[in-house]
Amino acid sequence: MTITRDSLLTLEAYSKARSAMRTEVMAQKKLRRIALGEHILLIFENELLIRYQIQEMLRVEKIFEEDGITHELESYLPLVPNGSNFKATMQIEYTDEAERQRMLSLLKGVEDRVWVRVDGFEPVFAIADEDLERENDEKTSAVHFLRFELTASMVAAAKSGAALSVGVDHPQITENTGPLPEPVRASLVADLV
Repeated sequence: MTITRDSLLTLEAYSKARSAMRTEVMAQKKLRRIALGEHILLIFENELLIRYQIQEMLRVEKIFEEDGITHELESYLPLVPNGSNFKATMQIEYTDEAERQRMLSLLKGVEDRVWVRVDGFEPVFAIADEDLERENDEKTSAVHFLRFELTASMVAAAKSGAALSVGVDHPQITENTGPLPEPVRASLVADLV
């Protein structure tokens, strides 16, 4: 299902559906959170997670006018996979502020070195931050938005049961999940058509 203006709930209707929707979202999010070592977390987005994010923004900001709703849709819709790709929010997490600042300077370019691999194919490296630049001369950002564009052959193989793995290959951090557990793989493959 595509998220459209007409498919969003009113603030009142969302208030009634929020608890059940949140339960479903948290269950899906658990399957779609992939850690690459201790400091990189990928959250693979899908239609439900983004729909929930939009509804939450509308609720928190009490947005009910068309212009505001349109703005939220335009902001979040690019994060929904379109059937031939995976989209993920990448968070670089260090609890100590000084260490975080030091590592963000050392991790410049890490967003371009994250990959998804369908078994039998070469890794697909992320296309990062298509909405705006999140890195400067001094450091990278702690949050990036990634798109992994698959070929038709990769999509077919994944849908036929090929293993998926995720990793990062950067001079400061190299991690590889190995084959993802089946519930996680199945959740991601559900994004493909």
